[in-house]
Amino acid sequence: QVHLVESGGGSVQAGGSLRLSCAASGSIDTMGWYRQAPGKLRELVARIFSDGSPDYADSVKGRFTISRDNAEMTVYLQMNNLKPEDTAVYYCYAWYHETYWGQGTQVTVSS
Repeated sequence: QVHLVESGGGSVQAGGSLRLSCAASGSIDTMGWYRQAPGKLRELVARIFSDGSPDYADSVKGRFTISRDNAEMTVYLQMNNLKPEDTAVYYCYAWYHETYWGQGTQVTVSS
C-alpha cells in the first residue's frame, strides 16, 4: 500500500504561480496529477514516467512543469501563468502495480 501526501494548493490571481508537491510512502513508477473542476470529469494534467520523461495535457503545455525526485519519491507540479480555468481540485496519483490517489488539494485562480 502506497500513501500519497499532497501540499501546495491555494488561491492566486490570474497570471500567478503555485507549486504542488506529492510525497509517496513507497516505491512508485509513474506519478502525476489529475484535476477535477465542479461539474466536470477528472482530467489528466501531467504525468512523469520513471525515466523522467513528462507528458502534459495540451491545456497546460508551456505553463506547467512536472518533475520528480526519485530519492525522495516526490513529484512536483510547477504551475505558472495560472488562468481561472485552472481552478479545480488537483489529485496526485502514482502507479506501481496499481493506482494510488492523494486526498486532493484545491487550486483557485481568480480573474
